[in-house]
Amino acid sequence: MADDRPPGSVLEAVLERITYANEETGYTIARVATERSGSELLTVVGPLLGAQVGESLRLTGRWGSHPRYGRQFEVWSYTTVLPATIQGIQRYLGSGLIKGIGPKMAERIVDHFGTDTLEVIEKSPERLVEVPGLGPKRTKMIGAAWEEQKIIKEVMIFLQGVGVSTSIAVRIFKQYGERSIDVVRGEPYRLADEVWGIGFKTADTIAQAVGIPHDSPQRVKAGLRYTLSQAADDGHCYLPAPNLVADAVKILDVPTELVTTCLDESVRDEEVVREDVPATEGTVPAVYLVPFHRAELSLASGLLSLLHAKADRLAAFADVDWTRAEDWLHGKTGAELAAEQRQAVRLALTHKVAVLTGGPGCGKSFTVRSIVLLARAKRARVILAAPTGRAAKRLAELTGHEATTVHRLLQLRPGGEATFDRDNPLDADLVVVDEASMLDLLLANKLVKAVAPGAHLLFVGDVDQLPSVGAGEVLKDLLAADDIPRVRLTQIFRQAQESGVVVNAHRVNTGHHPILQGMSDFFLFPADEPEDIAELTVDVVARRIPRKFRLDPRRDIQVLAPMHRGAAGAGALNLALQEALTPAREGMPERRYGGRVFRVGDKVTQLRNNYDKGAAGVFNGTVGIVTALQPDEHKLTVLTDEDESVDYAFDELDELAHAYAVSIHRSQGSEYPCVVVPLATSAWMMLQRNLLYTAITRAKKLVVIVGSRRALAQAIRTKGAGRRHTGLTHRLTR
Repeated sequence: MADDRPPGSVLEAVLERITYANEETGYTIARVATERSGSELLTVVGPLLGAQVGESLRLTGRWGSHPRYGRQFEVWSYTTVLPATIQGIQRYLGSGLIKGIGPKMAERIVDHFGTDTLEVIEKSPERLVEVPGLGPKRTKMIGAAWEEQKIIKEVMIFLQGVGVSTSIAVRIFKQYGERSIDVVRGEPYRLADEVWGIGFKTADTIAQAVGIPHDSPQRVKAGLRYTLSQAADDGHCYLPAPNLVADAVKILDVPTELVTTCLDESVRDEEVVREDVPATEGTVPAVYLVPFHRAELSLASGLLSLLHAKADRLAAFADVDWTRAEDWLHGKTGAELAAEQRQAVRLALTHKVAVLTGGPGCGKSFTVRSIVLLARAKRARVILAAPTGRAAKRLAELTGHEATTVHRLLQLRPGGEATFDRDNPLDADLVVVDEASMLDLLLANKLVKAVAPGAHLLFVGDVDQLPSVGAGEVLKDLLAADDIPRVRLTQIFRQAQESGVVVNAHRVNTGHHPILQGMSDFFLFPADEPEDIAELTVDVVARRIPRKFRLDPRRDIQVLAPMHRGAAGAGALNLALQEALTPAREGMPERRYGGRVFRVGDKVTQLRNNYDKGAAGVFNGTVGIVTALQPDEHKLTVLTDEDESVDYAFDELDELAHAYAVSIHRSQGSEYPCVVVPLATSAWMMLQRNLLYTAITRAKKLVVIVGSRRALAQAIRTKGAGRRHTGLTHRLTR
């Protein structure tokens, strides 16, 4: 489409400060300096995402006036230019753009070479050794970083020409390097499959810009995979073929016949799998992405093989005197098992696959501790695992036995393959997995493959919580399969009955309003408008709770929001809480990436599995605190909740987000001393019973709900989404 705007003005300036940036839209408010403006900074607004402080920019746009903020330059587009003055060169080099050069080194280099500095780095980088303090090793690093910047700039110019934002362009370059332009021109839909953070819609926009036809089979097949991928993000392992075709037609805006033909071709070419899966009435033509189909078949087969294995690595419990065993346990723990707990203990030690479920206060943890004590008394090798670092820590504290995350247990390697699998099983007689409601299909399959034949596998979790973030609902499917032994604990113990958190969790789970009067650990702070809810939430977290309960606002308090967007969503709350808890300070380094600013002390979370980071990978949902930020080295350091220090290069910061507030989905498997839940009617579609129940059960000591009574009533009243499309239960039924 032609741009019908009149020719714009051109403004050449140095980017001094970014005051606001929206990562999704690219809209940025910044302050710039020009040769004419002197010490006075000018305001520019528009799509500047990706521009770095210190860069010289050529801005195209127009001058305008804002009723509140006065004169400002509205940016339509920009390009970066190399500075020509000594001051500009020094600022450019010292801005952190070139790895190995910080502000002090930039000053030394420019003092030595003057206005020839950039030409020296470009054409004779070996001359940098002339600068005091620069040795051959660092000189080589600076030269390599400069060359990489040049290649990136070339790729960026091309990608910006086809409508790609700078932050997306960086990801493309990291994936393909110098091949980026060829891939984007020839196979743009590969981006959706191979570049993290790029979906079909972005790839489709690029494809149209490089001339791929709207009705191209390449586009339609990519759209089908995207539709299935979106369904997987919503938790489904497959989509019924009619649903898939209908959804793809809407997304692609092409005829149904073309989508059906391309689906048939995709099945024939084994890009997707179509299989009839039993349903309530008859069968449904289920279409899977290949990895999910393989994983579902493999998981079912693995579980059945374990369940019916002839060998038994806990054979000693086949003829044990249970009365004596339980008396011995009583002597060890000082507490007696309830009838349901006794049944669960016997089940776990005499059946090779079993499930233990139940709500808070029903004694799941004590039951697991009892199982572990008895198994170890028979010299069994016991492994305890949980999907998150926090859950593993809690499991270790409750049982007195070492516990680890499932990812670390399996020793996942780059690419996601596990060190332990069928050919190299875990050396364990009993494997216990806590918080099993979090296990998605792919991770559960990797885990089951690693359990040795004859070993016992116990899944422990609360089936009424939200299902896993990833595809599948493994715990629910296991409980629905008649052949899998299970126990559900229902008795709430007396001590737990005194906890408002436990009592109200069960009330919410059964569709009743929480008790709000006379509770010392469960409160509602009423507010109706999202903006008021957000403001009150920040006040409660930053001031009121720390003052009354002496809890640390970063370490002990977690805000759990039903959704990310909106004034009371996790996104806006993170900005407000960062401002309250970790504000900008003079002289303290910070790093902007996209719409986020990172500072020392920030609470952050990992957004994807990265098997190359840390000692054994860093995984989606890992939380930590930023402990160091080194502009010269282009990196910041995070101390994770597993007590591991992990470095992030500045171009990897798209993997991190702030975690002062997280979505309730992302909190699964974690437990916090205090949970604060903002509830606004603007999150109406997300307000469901299992969502609120999950949020409440994340708290050990204190729950504070901030928000609307109407929103609270809606969450309690709404049972939640229906079952996900999975085939595991029927595959477990012989």
